Amino acid sequence: MLNNYLKPVLYFIPLAVIQLVLVPLISIDNVAPNFILILVVYYTLRNGQIFGMLLGFGLGFIFDLISGGLLGAFMFSFTISAFVTGFFYNENKFDTNLASYFFLVILFVSSFVCLFIFGSISNSSTNIGFLFLIVEEGILPAIYTTLFGIPLVVFSSKKGLQ
Repeated sequence: MLNNYLKPVLYFIPLAVIQLVLVPLISIDNVAPNFILILVVYYTLRNGQIFGMLLGFGLGFIFDLISGGLLGAFMFSFTISAFVTGFFYNENKFDTNLASYFFLVILFVSSFVCLFIFGSISNSSTNIGFLFLIVEEGILPAIYTTLFGIPLVVFSSKKGLQ
């Protein structure tokens, strides 16, 4: 039982280091993937909406503390993202959702919601348009995050690429 709660935290530690150190190096014009969000989406689909929301809240709070950003921004956006992902949760279809390309659709939707909310909260400029927030803060980082979710689908399926 404790293993279910400890495993995501142990995965979070190296992902947080990667997110803070390596992701700025691979960002394209301030568009960057979010590896911690992939972890939250995966465990939300694995264990359910409530578990995912608690995990998103906790990991978001810890990431807000260590990243030095606006306190509560990642915490709120990861929690809302896990809430949205929880609607796709079905304990009978976990393997189907994770091993199929439907996981990438779920990851894209969840990433868009998370990164749009995070961009809306953390953006300090007052003259930013709504279309800019949707495209630059939502869609483009969601596509980038979804691209890094492809290996999770490929390696979790039994047959590989179909």
